[in-house]
Amino acid sequence: VDIKNFNLLKKVFINKRIHIVFNFAAQAGVQYSIKNPKKYMDSNCMGFFNILELSRLNGIKTVFYASSSSVYGDSKKFPVEENCELKPKNFYGFSKKANEEMADIYSRYYNIKIIGLRFFTVYGPWGRPDMAYYIFTKSIMENKMIDLFNSGHYRRSFTYIDDVVRPIYRLINMAD
Repeated sequence: VDIKNFNLLKKVFINKRIHIVFNFAAQAGVQYSIKNPKKYMDSNCMGFFNILELSRLNGIKTVFYASSSSVYGDSKKFPVEENCELKPKNFYGFSKKANEEMADIYSRYYNIKIIGLRFFTVYGPWGRPDMAYYIFTKSIMENKMIDLFNSGHYRRSFTYIDDVVRPIYRLINMAD
């Protein structure tokens, strides 16, 4: 169901034996967030609020959720540290930082163990076609030039989906 729709999402939670919630639903993508910030507010902020609120109302004690490396903004210090100051530079990063703030409040006031996972550009077979690695690969396959941003002075971390799924699977056993 669409996590923005509280009433439909409520039907998923009600009368179910849910002990752990994994919320990896989100509107992703930095560039799209600049053009369509409302989609990010609706999905990432309101949708995540609905997940937290329904977890609270249904006595769920553990919630895992996806955050993003976009919360770091234009950090110049690498590797970034988990407790560094967060200054997102786009609406996507802001929405994920807002999730972290909401999670902190729900965790403190409602005794829910909430764990945020800051992913760094997860890619794989079902990735979004607007992601750089797809665009680069398509250009290479079509023998076209690759557009490099910031005059080629740009570094980026990528994480293959399997390297995310395996640890998440192990977290299930650690949740209670």
